[in-house]
Amino acid sequence: MSSLLERKRKAVIVGAGPVGCLAALALAKHGWNVEIYEGRPDLRLPSSKVASQQRSINLAISHRGITALEAVNPAAARRFLQDAIPMRGRMIHTLSGELDSQTYDRDRQCINSIDRALLNEGLLDEASASSDVQILFNHKVTAVDFDHKFITVQDNTMDYSQEYIKDEYIELKMPAGRNVDGQPVFLLDPHHLHIWPRHSFMLIALPNKDRSFTCTLFAPISVLDGLRTPEAIISWFHRYFPDALRAIGEKVLVNDFMKNPRCPLICTKSSPYHYKDRAILLGDAAHSMVPFYGQGLNCGLEDVRVLSALLAQKGVAAATPGDVATSINDVDERLASALSYYSENRHQDLVAICDLAMDNYVEMRHSYQFAQTHLAALAGPTPVSDAFHNDGSPGMATIVYHGDL
Repeated sequence: MSSLLERKRKAVIVGAGPVGCLAALALAKHGWNVEIYEGRPDLRLPSSKVASQQRSINLAISHRGITALEAVNPAAARRFLQDAIPMRGRMIHTLSGELDSQTYDRDRQCINSIDRALLNEGLLDEASASSDVQILFNHKVTAVDFDHKFITVQDNTMDYSQEYIKDEYIELKMPAGRNVDGQPVFLLDPHHLHIWPRHSFMLIALPNKDRSFTCTLFAPISVLDGLRTPEAIISWFHRYFPDALRAIGEKVLVNDFMKNPRCPLICTKSSPYHYKDRAILLGDAAHSMVPFYGQGLNCGLEDVRVLSALLAQKGVAAATPGDVATSINDVDERLASALSYYSENRHQDLVAICDLAMDNYVEMRHSYQFAQTHLAALAGPTPVSDAFHNDGSPGMATIVYHGDL
């Protein structure tokens, strides 16, 4: 009889990216009903794929992100890893064409290159298959009245900052080569993150399953403003990235450079992440970061794992008693306590990694010649709240220094 009187909790998630989808799956696993509102069309549609291919940096998924996926859906995590390419170190390309391979970890831990669309589409498929999850595309939420639990216009006080970095990025493509049998082959070593550091700007390349590389140029706006013609683009690449130019090809380079959008780099910091028992910010909505530590996605996925563990730890049930009259102003103290604990204990770690990601951009541009003693010092333990690692998984400081983008 009591089960008939219970009302399932309902969660509304804004954004159907990897973090939003994983959060929906985690809450559905806890027994909640979930609605996802996404302002854009379904990215699985052919019309959406064209636009996403012009501006999406490959994702580097690390132990942090893998652990989060495994905590929610181990089978899906295994499938995603089958399509990932391990990058065991960085390959530095000097201006003279010399190569310097630098492994990330003496125990061969690595970061994994995975196509952003493949991961997002896979998580969308998993969320769509759940009977407790409904996804509404082309539904843009502009604001929410949390007090009245209504999607409308309401501005709540928050310590919020969004910094636009002076640099922008353009995505390019290095096509696969062909062997003597005409089969596609990698033109660079696929098990490295390739970096062309040039002090004030840099080029990177991450491998794809089809034997191509996704290349991304990061440079000051003033530099990119000077590359407006095919002749200027080719001349500049010939001067600073001659080996990359040979691999990409002049025609492909010019086409991508002229066609693909220039995208900003944004760092977001906010506090608190929650509002009473009504809302919680996860992923980029709370802490977007520049991509130079490869931990933006991984931290967002970890947000889901940490929140899911807290809901269980605080005893937040998936249903509320249906025979108890409630007011719109009532606050579920247990849920509010879990969200407050998340805000207070997660914030310091996320601000730190946002700052580290920005600092790492400087390191990556300046040739990345680290002494072994410096690496050893970075790998040392840093205090991180034990509440987030009571499952025995490594703390943030243990993982964060193992990769770049």
